[in-house]
Amino acid sequence: QVQLVESGGGLVQPGGSLSLSCAASGTIYSIIAMGWYRQAPGKERELVALISSGGSTNYAASVKGRCTISRNSAKNTVSLQLNSLKPEDTAVYYCNLQQRRPTALSPTNYWGQGTQVTVSS
Repeated sequence: QVQLVESGGGLVQPGGSLSLSCAASGTIYSIIAMGWYRQAPGKERELVALISSGGSTNYAASVKGRCTISRNSAKNTVSLQLNSLKPEDTAVYYCNLQQRRPTALSPTNYWGQGTQVTVSS
């Protein structure tokens, strides 16, 4: 099994910045990608940013230009920096890890417990 532990988040004023970090531990074979998703009340979970094992990044249109995702492959950690925060960024943010397991036919997804981010004055 893989465990993901998130840190960061909390209450941030509009226009401010936040940093989220996630550390993976457990049985890690071959990571395909790590990333962050978020879910606002009454809405579906959506991708915020993703970084592949090769370093390629993918950002949601809503955060592009004000978001940076980075990864430390040696430590199996992923971080998210989000600037110029807006009230619509308010959500529970979830860390995600996708990996290939030797006995699995398809990739396996793991999720953190989520961390609340509230953007409000």
